[in-house]
Amino acid sequence: MMSQARGRTRWKRFAVVMVPSVAATAAIGVALGQGALAASFSVSGQQFKVTADTLDGTGFSQYGAIDSGKSGAHPVAVVGLDHANISNLCQSVVVPVPVFGDISLKLTAGTGAKKVEADNLYIDADDLSANATFHKIDIGVSVDDLSKGPKPSKGDKVLPDSFAQQAESVHFEDVKQRAWATTAGTFKLSGLGMKVEKGKHECY
Repeated sequence: MMSQARGRTRWKRFAVVMVPSVAATAAIGVALGQGALAASFSVSGQQFKVTADTLDGTGFSQYGAIDSGKSGAHPVAVVGLDHANISNLCQSVVVPVPVFGDISLKLTAGTGAKKVEADNLYIDADDLSANATFHKIDIGVSVDDLSKGPKPSKGDKVLPDSFAQQAESVHFEDVKQRAWATTAGTFKLSGLGMKVEKGKHECY
């Protein structure tokens, strides 16, 4: 077991290097000893990349919004899911550190028999590719009329007259996305792995 002093030193160095992700990585550090992360958390303020082999979700909604980050305001498409099962999840963020160079944080989970599970999941993305199947989809509905999936969260800055769509369930394959924020009421990460490396080591 690490001594208290050693633990403080390690997290202090990690926080200095990975400032944009301090809140999320602190939560992950606690969860590593439990093998799952089941608490509300968010990663925002900087772009990061996410990939997954498959995502099966129920209660799907999507609408336009504005996220604010270090470089200003960014238009995004928010995807909301009441529940999601995800296989082979990868999430990466690259932080440029003056003099030292780029530092990469990469998280992986759901690579074995157990999938990643998420409830009340929101993903704010500005680039997304996947093979998608929607069941009982409604396209072009008003944001106020969303009923099959999550409505905008309290902090969302929804675009005026925003586009919106919803579906009872979705199936995505070969998912690749660039996101500004991810929030979840509950995120259970089976087989969680975390790696910090010098240089750019992204999910795609």
